[in-house]
Amino acid sequence: MAEVEHEREAQRVAFLNQAGLGAAARAPLPGDASTRRYERLTTASGTSLMLMDQVAAAESPPADPSWSPERRKAEGWNAIARLSAGRIEAFAAVAAHLRSVGLSAPDIGAVDAPAGLAVLEDFGDDLFARVIEAGTDEVPLYLAAVEALATLHAAPTPEVLSGAAGDWPLQVYDETALQGGADLFVEWLPKLKPGLVFDGAARAEWHEAWAPVVAEGAAGASVVAHRDYHAENLIWLPERQGVARVGMIDFQDAVRAHPGWDLHSLLQDARRDVSGALEAEALERYFALAAVDDRAAFLRAYAGLAALNEARILGIFARLIVRDGKPRYAGFMPRMWRHLNANLQKPGLEGVARWFDRYVPEGVRA
Repeated sequence: MAEVEHEREAQRVAFLNQAGLGAAARAPLPGDASTRRYERLTTASGTSLMLMDQVAAAESPPADPSWSPERRKAEGWNAIARLSAGRIEAFAAVAAHLRSVGLSAPDIGAVDAPAGLAVLEDFGDDLFARVIEAGTDEVPLYLAAVEALATLHAAPTPEVLSGAAGDWPLQVYDETALQGGADLFVEWLPKLKPGLVFDGAARAEWHEAWAPVVAEGAAGASVVAHRDYHAENLIWLPERQGVARVGMIDFQDAVRAHPGWDLHSLLQDARRDVSGALEAEALERYFALAAVDDRAAFLRAYAGLAALNEARILGIFARLIVRDGKPRYAGFMPRMWRHLNANLQKPGLEGVARWFDRYVPEGVRA
């Protein structure tokens, strides 16, 4: 392991030297749940930049657009879910698209995609979550984030995005990806809660219950979706104007998805509470800006995809706790259960609600 890190450090040093940043001061940033790492670079003139470090071989491969569902399942989780596997090409291409429609994504100063290295514009540390914790009124920030989504959704949705490291396909968040995400719940919750048992019949009923939600989500996939749009991935840039005040990061897994996907990620956050009143106000702002012909159908899909995502996240948190030894994620699970339990009361989720009533005791759902 030490030898591998020594070789990787040599790659980082060579890349920075080639970019003219060999003398920059380097400060690692705390890691997250991914295989990616960041360092803040400070030049002699005081300019601050970010080094993105993502070893391409650290994850299973991303999906090829031509792969069948069976091939994707054989290749691994990134292919099933149509994740980018952290590829620098994906980050650069999505960033270029976001900037092209007037949104704020980090500019890329230097890139070596095969090595998994890039130098990015530094948006600073004013994550929405931290700024709100420090006392800033959350309402203008959330409404600005919704306005940025409406801008993104109104823009064309290309099949291929192009950036500083080449082209990247914008794949559909389809039935395989959506159902695969939901299935993390039935795979991992029993490993965290041994009293839960989901046999073959329960799993078959699980798929049947989610089928209408999955079908509606895939059929409505029409916009570029950030895919992980929440207060820990948005940075407040008040010196900019309009929707450009919302700095976006961690968007390398962008897909073509239902417009409700990013909205529920923002408004039913796993990491912080968003009041029902703010959620309603934010949705009203979105409807005032976006072309939504059938509001009832949109809200049905919004609640269904939110519930599916909450089941997915509960599965991910269980996996992080059980497999990866990260018990802190248990602290986020009650909030996800509250969101899921509330959504299960919404129209269109009657079958999913019956499944939970049958197989998941109320004591677990808290």
